[in-house]
Amino acid sequence: MPTNTFTSPRCIAAPEFSIATFTHSRLWGVTRNPWNPRFTHGGSSGGARAALAAGTTLLASASDIGGSTRIPAAFTGTVGFKAPYGRIPGVAPLSADHYRVHGPMARTVDDCLAFANVLAGPDPRDHVSLRPKLVLPSAYDPVAGMRIALCVRLGAYDVHPEVEANTRALAQALTDAGAEVEEIELPWTKQDILICLAAHFSAIFGAVVSEVEAAHREQMSAYAAAFADNMAVARERISYLDGLRVETRLQRELGEAMAPFDALICPTSAVPGLPAGDDLLGRLVVNGEDHGEPLWAPMTLPFNISNRCPVLNVASGRSSWGLPTGVQIVGHTYDDPTVFRIGKALEQLRPWAYTPDHQPAL
Repeated sequence: MPTNTFTSPRCIAAPEFSIATFTHSRLWGVTRNPWNPRFTHGGSSGGARAALAAGTTLLASASDIGGSTRIPAAFTGTVGFKAPYGRIPGVAPLSADHYRVHGPMARTVDDCLAFANVLAGPDPRDHVSLRPKLVLPSAYDPVAGMRIALCVRLGAYDVHPEVEANTRALAQALTDAGAEVEEIELPWTKQDILICLAAHFSAIFGAVVSEVEAAHREQMSAYAAAFADNMAVARERISYLDGLRVETRLQRELGEAMAPFDALICPTSAVPGLPAGDDLLGRLVVNGEDHGEPLWAPMTLPFNISNRCPVLNVASGRSSWGLPTGVQIVGHTYDDPTVFRIGKALEQLRPWAYTPDHQPAL
């Protein structure tokens, strides 16, 4: 096992500015996935997620502006909840960024639910925090009779065959339990999603990074400097209004597609894992195979665009890469209980809770 993997300080490790789908930095080195140290456990809340998967902590929290609760949850077989915007108070000024939310991480759905109940509620320091406080129930009806949409590709993503197979197996388990699962497709394109992300990140989060980059570029890692450069280009080419026009259309299309259903399920990541220590500035090459542009590996960003939707990641199975895979359970706007209802059912239908046969061998 590498020496730079699971020591206590790395429980709080994160990529610089929390901008990456991996976790390494000049300060802490490379933090690795306890299931297979050749791979990252994701990011940005990577150190906490590695600690969860390794069994050295019980609970953790994260901010999620592009997948920070869900990406590392998928790669480690743990649970991550992206709460809807305003459910859990945040810290100014980025608490006002409507792509950015906060959420709990745990090894089981019940632990994640209990932590969500602690974190949620109004706070006068964050005026967008919702009132009254939502208290999630601990017990739910079975999924029999529910209508659930299955969307494997979200219109825009090239999904690895093993990720697709595990997602479909999970959908079949819901069907066997009495839910009506219907496969749908969304009309989203990579260009649409890219416009939203370029407009939004360049105007808000990218501007924060650029302020630091202007004075301290020589101290930044290559991926952080590249992010600042890309955001500077995006600010010149795409306006915030350009992004809002596409963003509201994508939100409407999701709402219309989900209208006949109680929830939607889809993969959390299009690929089973990402290599540890790679800045992912070129092509994503794993096991000698080219998997395309790294931006399109996580499938989480569309639900930061549609950020009033609660999203719960649970494990869907294992891949031949030695890593767990995950699915996102997407609820209607502010319908948190439904995603936990489905998540608790899946934990029973396809057991993967933190038991001796579902934890990495350290």
